[in-house]
Amino acid sequence: MNGRSALGFVVLFGVVSLLADMTYEGARSITGPYLAFLGASAAAAGLVAGAGEFVGYALRLVFGYLTDRTGRFWAITIWGYAITFVAVPLLALAGSWEVATLLIVAERLGKAIRTPARDAMLSHAASGLGRGWGFGLHEALDQTGAVIGPLMVAAVLYFGGGYSGGFGILLFPAALATAVLLLTRYRYPRPRELEEEAQEGPAAPGDGRRLPQVFWLYMAFVAVGVAGYPHFQLISYHFGAGSVVPAAQIPVFFSIAMGVDALVALLAGRVFDRAGLQVLLCVPLLALPIAPLAFSSGYWMALAGTVLWGAVMGVQESTMRAAVAGMSLPEIRGTAYGVFNTAFGLFWFAGSALMGLLYEASINYLIVFSVGLQLLSVPLLVLAHRKVLRG
Repeated sequence: MNGRSALGFVVLFGVVSLLADMTYEGARSITGPYLAFLGASAAAAGLVAGAGEFVGYALRLVFGYLTDRTGRFWAITIWGYAITFVAVPLLALAGSWEVATLLIVAERLGKAIRTPARDAMLSHAASGLGRGWGFGLHEALDQTGAVIGPLMVAAVLYFGGGYSGGFGILLFPAALATAVLLLTRYRYPRPRELEEEAQEGPAAPGDGRRLPQVFWLYMAFVAVGVAGYPHFQLISYHFGAGSVVPAAQIPVFFSIAMGVDALVALLAGRVFDRAGLQVLLCVPLLALPIAPLAFSSGYWMALAGTVLWGAVMGVQESTMRAAVAGMSLPEIRGTAYGVFNTAFGLFWFAGSALMGLLYEASINYLIVFSVGLQLLSVPLLVLAHRKVLRG
């Protein structure tokens, strides 16, 4: 397979992700206020957000290892998407916040199953394009769907369709995503070949069986930073419960964040291919003002916080993932992504759950917690970058 095949795989899989994001990001744009509508407290909303992300990330360690052991990249990926595409439309029928919680967690479970295998396949294709650019291009297409989905839901809410109608309409992009996914599987049955024939520089550090020290320093940076990165579900809860943003505009805010995510992912991916890990210093710098702005009582400050939240997500979903591929050999690529995503989810869960409790005690406590962890993450990234430079 040549470079054109690699680009074709990234673009086609990007279309799958575009349609999938229309489905589950459309749902996630209103799960915060939906839980409040069903009677959940702020602490419960924060716990649900954290639990969903924990399941969605922690189990990736298991499925990443399973991917490497079995080589069943496509089977695992397809099953993961199937679970998500069933759970999201069923939210329309949830009659209590407890039932909604189960479906929210099920949607995240589907993502846990498919993501390590999907990222490993993308890393093989992106090796011939520049990993930052390959992951950035995929993320841009992915987040285009994350813009359209929330806008679809917002339109349903605006015209009086209610939450049930908002979740129900997401059945259509889910069906289209399934069709494109199967087409991609048919056209590219062995994505690993994309990396095997790519002309690359020196191999990633390691002996093919264990992950290098720089990887674990990098994981420390990721863990601390993401623990202080507020989940949009808690942010949207604040928008609704505090009457900061009108209910019909909350999914629009989320859509704006996803649009920023897409643009930043492309830019950050290009810069990463030239500058390496140091580009990730923008993550804590951009994240510092998010909590003070997003959890304010002002409409425009909330919008500014939402824009910054999307920018940070764009870097996380492109360059953070691309960096993992450069720290692991193909033989353990699924495991590396499993470890990365498990650490990401575990600490996002812990941070989200704690921020939900801090929110009920005092919003100021939440802000201090978030800002403090972003500052703490900076020296960890500096250490990892120095380790890379020393080889």
